[in-house]
This record gives sequence, C-alpha cells and structure tokens, in this order.
Amino acid sequence: MADDRKNPEAENESAAAKPAATGGAQAWLPLIIAVLLLPALAFGMTKFVLVPELQKSLGIKDTSEATGKAKSGGDAKKVVMPLDKLLVNVAGTMGSRYLLVSVKLVGTGGEAFKAKITENDAQLRDMAMVTLANKTLADLEKPGARNIIRTELINGFNNILGENSVQEIYITEFGIQ
Repeated sequence: MADDRKNPEAENESAAAKPAATGGAQAWLPLIIAVLLLPALAFGMTKFVLVPELQKSLGIKDTSEATGKAKSGGDAKKVVMPLDKLLVNVAGTMGSRYLLVSVKLVGTGGEAFKAKITENDAQLRDMAMVTLANKTLADLEKPGARNIIRTELINGFNNILGENSVQEIYITEFGIQ
C-alpha cells in the first residue's frame, strides 16, 4: 500500500524538470517589434516634432516654403552684400585677445536689398559687433560656434531690416588672435 500512495515531493520534482512549453516565435516577438518599430518611431518624432520645434525656437522658416516662393516667381535672385572687417575684443580676456570676422549677407530683392544694407550699414555693424563682443573664448571654441553666431546675426539683422531680409550668412573670415 505504501507504493500506491503518491509522493507529493516526487510530483513537484518532475514538474520542475519539464520545461515550459512556449513557442519559439513568441519569445522573439518583443525583439522583432523593437527592431522594426523603434527606428520608425524615432524618425517620426524627429521629423514631425523635434525639427519643427527647433526651427520655431531659432526663428528659421520652413525650407519648403522658401523654395516654393522662389519657384512661384517673384524676385528670387539672390543678392550678396559684404560686411567686412568686424574687429572686437573677446569677452573675458581684458582686451588681450580679439576676434576678426567678415561676413557676406545673402538676401533676395535685388537693388532694394542692396539699398537696405547700405542705408543701415552702421546699425548692422554695431549689432554684429555687440553680438560678437559678448562671446568668450570658450564660446568661440565650442563645436558649432559659427552656426550659433550665424543664427544670432541673422536674427539681429532681420530685426533691423525687416522679417526675412537676410536669409543666409557666409562667414568669410574668422580669426581669433
């Protein structure tokens, strides 16, 4: 009779020895979803959320709008005007270091753009020099410093000349002594 009785410990051991019956594809499903879905999600967030927010905060207009206006007619010819030899002391160096910058302003409008730049030359130079003089040596040596300077100058120039007068800036000279 002792043999007819079931040993509860033996049943637990045999149940633990059997592996759980799960499908192989079911185990891989989270990895497959992550590999396929996460890059698509990252692309969508970047294109439709992050980039538009950055453009809005930096005051940059959508490039498709600008190219659409240029293709639709109007005065789409780009005009380049120089703003040469802006010399300023670097902030925090007590006058021992200086920065020499020359830029080219790019805009549309032909002779009207040239006239605006010429008429406001002193004000544009003053704004650019104040902006540049506020930069420390550490600011100027950061990666992307020139792009930050470009954005600040474009915003400052457009405040003086009117919305979207200056569309691009080319830095033709940039020297720290």
